[in-house]
This record gives sequence, C-alpha cells and structure tokens, in this order.
Amino acid sequence: MKIIQTTFGKANQHEVTKYTVTNDHGVKMSVLNFGGIWQEYSIPTDHGQLNLLLAANSMEDYLDAGYSICQLIGPVANRIGKASFQIDDHEYQLQANEGANSIHSGDQGWQNHFWHVQTATSATAGQIILSNHYSPEDDGIPANTDVHIVYTLHDDDSVTIDMFGESDAPTLFNPTNHAYWNLADADVDTIEGQELTINSRYHLAVNGEKIPTGALVENLGSAYDFKDGQVLGHALNEMLKTPEKGFDDFFVVKPSTTFAQEPIAKLRDPQSGRELQMYSDRNALVIFSANGLPASVKLNRPGKSWATLALEAQALPDAPHHPEFGDIALRPLAPVHHQIRYAIKF
Repeated sequence: MKIIQTTFGKANQHEVTKYTVTNDHGVKMSVLNFGGIWQEYSIPTDHGQLNLLLAANSMEDYLDAGYSICQLIGPVANRIGKASFQIDDHEYQLQANEGANSIHSGDQGWQNHFWHVQTATSATAGQIILSNHYSPEDDGIPANTDVHIVYTLHDDDSVTIDMFGESDAPTLFNPTNHAYWNLADADVDTIEGQELTINSRYHLAVNGEKIPTGALVENLGSAYDFKDGQVLGHALNEMLKTPEKGFDDFFVVKPSTTFAQEPIAKLRDPQSGRELQMYSDRNALVIFSANGLPASVKLNRPGKSWATLALEAQALPDAPHHPEFGDIALRPLAPVHHQIRYAIKF
C-alpha cells in the first residue's frame, strides 16, 4: 500500500489536497480534503487506469459542475420535509434550500467544509481518515458533534466507508457518499447498457416535492423492478414518462450487516464484465440517473442525462417524519457507526 498527496486547486480561497492510496494490484482510491469528495476509484486496464467514478480533474471543475458529485453528504442525506424535525418534543428548523424543504443538510452540510486528514497503511489496507468537530453554527443542526469518516482501500480491491458520529445532545445522523458510477470503457457515454440489481421489493411514494408520503409502492412489474436485475436502458426509457425523465427515487432495501449477506445493489457492465457490489447496514438506496447533467461540465464522462448513475446508501429519507422508516437520531453516550462497502470485480 502506498499513499501520496498532491494539490488539487482551491475552494473558498484555500488549497485543496488530494490523497491517493494505491494497492499492489494497481487499484487507486483518492479523496479530497474539501467536501470529503471521493475523487477516484480506478482500476488498471489494457488502456490505462479507468476511473469508475464520475470525476473532475480540478476542484474548480467540481465547483462548476454541481450535482453533489461524489461528495460526502451529511449530517443528513437527501430531504427533510418542511426543513424541520422534532426530537424529544423539541422542534428544530433547518435551512430550506429546495423550496420549503431541506436537501443534503443545506449550504452548511459536510460537503461544503474542509476536513482534517490523517492517513494510515498496513500490509492489507490503506486509509484516508477525515475528522471534524461541528457546532450547531458550523453545520446548522443541534448539538456539538465529533465526526470521523474512514475511507479504506483493501488488498482485495474493495473500498469501505466507515462513518462515526458522537454528540453532546440529541441530533440527526444519516450521512452518505453521493457516488456516481459508470463501469463501461471511457468511450461509452451512458449507463444504458449496464445491468442494475437492487435487493428491494418496494420504493417510496413521494409528493410533487419529492418528499415521502409514508406509503410504499411495489416494484414488481414496473420500471422500478430491479430485484432480479434489469438493463438500465429499458428502465430509463420507461422513466421518460416522469417529470424527471429518469430516476431520482428511494428504494427500500434489505440491509447487509455482514458481507456474507446479499449486497443491497449490483451494477454490471456486460461488455467488459466489470461488476460493482454494494453493501450497507441501512435500509435505503437512493438512485439518481444524472438527469439534466449539462453539456458544459468538465468531467471524465460527457455532460448528458444518464451518463452515470448515483447510488446513495443511507436510511430512508425524511425519517424524522416517518417513525416506521427507522431512527436516525444521534444521542449523547450512544455513538453511531455506519458502513458502506463497495466490492469490484474486473
């Protein structure tokens, strides 16, 4: 295992640093100290390194592109209806940054902060360890929290993201990485030919603002039916009937608390044989097909809808308003740890 660091442009007039781990198989993982951005998960091919993630080559290009590309999203991923929630009968207000609602914790979310970084290596793993202390003034939600995010590249070529949080008062904790994927060769400009499998029977019904109503909708026989695998192009063309003209949807998944269990999702490129398996200890997978990605972006994939697919592991969105979705509270003396694992076959 080898770790190097390089400069990567600037954000908020401060230099951004890129940390890169390389294992003995030539697989690379890179993370930025701004936004906790997962900048690279690349594999060696006959044509050189292929980054399986949607990525930019400078911080400036990430900032211009938007779309939360591979950012570390927290403390709460996705949406909170009416930008408010209750814990123990206390009402808290968040920034409303999508109409009347909050998405991805607003402008003060983790994706807009610099992180303290340490690195570590062993014979079997290389780690990039991000840490921060957040006050309510820092991240916009109640309590002082200490957060550690550990990105690990293993010698079996898998990557794990461990997310640790502890607080001095009740607050919320439901982070994710907003990773976008395309497993095909660099000259393939959409994910339409790739096959997606999701260990899910239901997705969430939502209102016109993409806020869950609380109802579950059965996937079977619809464009949402990925239980036994489905070619994305078929499903995406069905989704042209929707206002989004693609996916921006919340799937109820069976958590995989050990790696011996079924992954929550698999993405496979039949042409190359590459396959990504994704594991998570939480009950939701948000998928977003980069609908409307503009042609002006300077990224490693073309700016167009369906160029890439975001797979975001988390707890079900808007959980504070739907107790049946699960508890995403973080409480004093009860630290929380979540893990997402990505295993690649190539």
